[in-house]
Amino acid sequence: MEFLPLHFDLKERRCLVVGDQDIATRKADLLRRAGAVVLLNSIQPCDSLQELASHANVSLISEPFHPGLLEDVELVVAASEDSALNRRVSEAARKLHLPVNVVEEPALSSFIFPSIIDRSPIIVSVSSGAQIPVLTRLLRSRLESLIPHAYGRLALVASEFRERVKETLPHQNQRRRFWESVLEGKIADLVLGGREGKARQEIEKALTVSEASSPIGEVYLVGAGPGDPDLLTFKALRLMRQADVVLYDRLVAPEILDLVRRDAERINVGKERSRHTLPQEEINELLVNLARQGKRVLRLKGGDPFIFGRGGEEIDRLADAGIPFQVVPGISAANGCAAYAGIPLTHRDYSQSVRFITGHLKDNSISLPWQEFVQEHQTLVFYMGLQGLPEICRQLMAHGMRPEMPIALVSQGTTRFQKVLTSTLQEMPLVLEQQEVRPPTLIIIGEVVKLRTKLAWLD
Repeated sequence: MEFLPLHFDLKERRCLVVGDQDIATRKADLLRRAGAVVLLNSIQPCDSLQELASHANVSLISEPFHPGLLEDVELVVAASEDSALNRRVSEAARKLHLPVNVVEEPALSSFIFPSIIDRSPIIVSVSSGAQIPVLTRLLRSRLESLIPHAYGRLALVASEFRERVKETLPHQNQRRRFWESVLEGKIADLVLGGREGKARQEIEKALTVSEASSPIGEVYLVGAGPGDPDLLTFKALRLMRQADVVLYDRLVAPEILDLVRRDAERINVGKERSRHTLPQEEINELLVNLARQGKRVLRLKGGDPFIFGRGGEEIDRLADAGIPFQVVPGISAANGCAAYAGIPLTHRDYSQSVRFITGHLKDNSISLPWQEFVQEHQTLVFYMGLQGLPEICRQLMAHGMRPEMPIALVSQGTTRFQKVLTSTLQEMPLVLEQQEVRPPTLIIIGEVVKLRTKLAWLD
């Protein structure tokens, strides 16, 4: 993060803008609209600057810049076309520890101006760290179309009830749910439709109902997909942003975990080979206990929670305890990794069926019906098979699979660190010895692997 987005209260604060052209006018006008007392330092002010100087709380200083102009100033903007002058302004401001912006010179700036979407009192800012202003403007345009102007009125109506809600609903979770129902449902529609009086009446009713009710918890069992955040479903993202606490495993990519509501409690319950952060039984009980506290609990699992994710065990315990829950499927590791590796799991000419198998070793062995796997026109997908790959290859060949059968190993699939190794059943253990491969991994075995040579679109 190059710049931390902050919102300054500039009402009645003295701000200095140095410059002669329209860019200085635009920056000064932003400060004026924020309630600042604006000092314009300009020797040859353009017409727009002279017009702006006619407004209240805007003064024109027609003398060369000198550090004395920074006296009693709280924020500085250098918007001159003279780069040497801009540098002198920046150096003088920094000596006094004043926030300073030099237009289009982030290296000389301690803050930058973002693109702004004004729905006062709601303000949305978009920034590229002053690196790609055109992209910033494009994003702002898209957001402008998504955020109705009436959202400002909605914020004002809601603010009238803020203290009342705080007094009536003592628990933070109660208040959060109340406001979510107000700001996303019927009441919000009334305000957006111009019926603010009716909206106030409905808030009063909702507050009376909420006061009499006890908080009820719920668990969201959500599939986080194989790693790429863009593969999350809309429903998964919505629940991730409203949960009070999240229990996540080691297969959840950091970029996905970052999308969880920032103030949500995070609990790592991940499992790795030979090391469990929490045993499964304790995870089940933790879900129940947190929900009984009235919390909305997000159980976030890599891939799909019902494919080798033990999601069925968790909701079975929730059902026994009478805890309400929702299940949101995710793109499985098999689907995601195969697609990003350019390997179709089925193909009319090569494979008419696919089989998902756990390759997890137990006591240094894998007890599986190997003979069933040795079939023509079938694709095998092994989860958690990195450590057991040599044994998987050995058993398949021992039960009749051709040594030259194509095999692929996909490491950290769908992420920017994705790595794909291809070989034959006989040679893959030797290939693996010569490579550094990091979990999570997926193994794909079948004639469809040959198609990667032509279909590896991500490469």
